[in-house]
Amino acid sequence: MSISELLSTTGESPLEISFCAQLQAIKERETKGGKPFLEWTIADSTGNLTLKVWNNHPQFDAARELDPETLIHFHGQWTQNQYGVDGMGWKFRFLNESETSEFLAGDPKIREKQDADWHDILKMLSQVTDPRLKTLNDEFISQFNERFRRTGAARKNHHARRGGLIEHVAQMMRSATAICSVYLELNRDLIVSGILFHDCGKLWENTYPESGFNQLHLLHGEMLGHIPLGLELVNKLWRELPLNDWRELKPKNEDVRLHLLHLIASHHGQYDFGSPTLPRTPEAHALHYIDNLDAKLEMVKDAYASANEVAPGIFERQFPLPASLVTPLANFKSGESPAS
Repeated sequence: MSISELLSTTGESPLEISFCAQLQAIKERETKGGKPFLEWTIADSTGNLTLKVWNNHPQFDAARELDPETLIHFHGQWTQNQYGVDGMGWKFRFLNESETSEFLAGDPKIREKQDADWHDILKMLSQVTDPRLKTLNDEFISQFNERFRRTGAARKNHHARRGGLIEHVAQMMRSATAICSVYLELNRDLIVSGILFHDCGKLWENTYPESGFNQLHLLHGEMLGHIPLGLELVNKLWRELPLNDWRELKPKNEDVRLHLLHLIASHHGQYDFGSPTLPRTPEAHALHYIDNLDAKLEMVKDAYASANEVAPGIFERQFPLPASLVTPLANFKSGESPAS
């Protein structure tokens, strides 16, 4: 069972479940009564969770000595409440060689989805007609495709898993393509390219190793953040383009570069959310809302899977969503007979 399935399956009643995970971090803490306990952060290809190891656990001393990135098999009875996932009578052991290979390959469903998303990204990029943007996009994919495919869209909250950035970018591009068919004044080439690059700095802020699900902490990502890194990367790739071949094209080369950089710089939408500037073009406004919509709906999906039902049809609020969720309305099925 994967971590995402564990979160969606468990509730207040204990369930006997086995699953595998990689240890990301260990923190030693104390209860109000002064008793020590461990707070483990564990992850797999589908997500992560926090697990408490209490001092009366028979393997507490062994748990204390484990190193981050250790691969572990868990078995026991699991419940979930407002404080998270908790286990009863659970034990852990190290993965054997065959289990390690299978675990590091990632969840098959996630791999299949990300492969399909990658195919969609390449297809939508192939439809870009502006030769400046098309060449820039192709060069980025050529140089960074492997790193791109193992990067997360965030450290937490949404698409926070290896390859999550691919899922996020693909869905944003699909949304943008649909929106451009309605708002015909939008520059489709620009907005699709802007979506490709809007989070490209996360290749140094939220990326993962080739084998493993422990998101890396890299100096450039910590010190600069993904927006400045994205601006720097696009400028570097732009300088390598054969710009002299396109001097007569309209709009001018410099205008194309500037508008693309603006999409990266403004995509958070507000100064207090980290944008160095605010959206000032139709494409910048559209990209900001498309980005926000996809992130929010991913959070909503995750919240339904993991939140406790505090009353019939009402779920406990999950940060950073603004309020408790309620059960959504089912789609109308026209084939059903009317009630008598």
